[in-house]
Amino acid sequence: MTSLKYTKPERIWLKNHPELNERWLQDRIGEDPSLLGLGDLVLKDRERLQPRAGRLDLLLQDAETNKRYEVEVQLGRTDEAHIIRAIEYWDIERKRYPQYDHTAVIVAEDITSRFLNVISLFNGSIPLVAIQLSAVRLGDSVSLICSKVLDEVRLGLVDEDEEVQAVTDRSYWEARASKHTLAMADEMLEVVRALDPDLELK
Repeated sequence: MTSLKYTKPERIWLKNHPELNERWLQDRIGEDPSLLGLGDLVLKDRERLQPRAGRLDLLLQDAETNKRYEVEVQLGRTDEAHIIRAIEYWDIERKRYPQYDHTAVIVAEDITSRFLNVISLFNGSIPLVAIQLSAVRLGDSVSLICSKVLDEVRLGLVDEDEEVQAVTDRSYWEARASKHTLAMADEMLEVVRALDPDLELK
């Protein structure tokens, strides 16, 4: 018989916590970037000043490759501003440092299916990862659990023996997504096209 005792964890919403704020969360990720589940990463910078665009929460880099992650953290539920900010900082960094591969990372306590659908429309054009973070309390200790809810899509060539998939064009999404989701995606596309006019929804 096992000597381990089961204890039900209690979820803590950091957005409403008087002490565990966004700076505390940035400190924990900066101390141990492996929390995000993105590999062996090191902290390159935090609160990184962006020209005419605020500050990037965290800049992480793979310890063995030239891959960088532009990480934007948000307590509570993600929103349009959070997504646009993450894409904007990713675009600035990739243009300033083209010798690296760059990926935008959104971290939030709550990523709703509505926003996940919108983010998915950009994946393939923009390397984007979405991570839902939960803080849990066990006794007098707090732990962080990260779940990757959207991984980046790397586009490649179709091999001769691979089955060709259906084209996911505008009509494809009109048949499967709500009008509200498509309208939100269109609005966000107009914003990010100011950064890169060649971006398209997939």
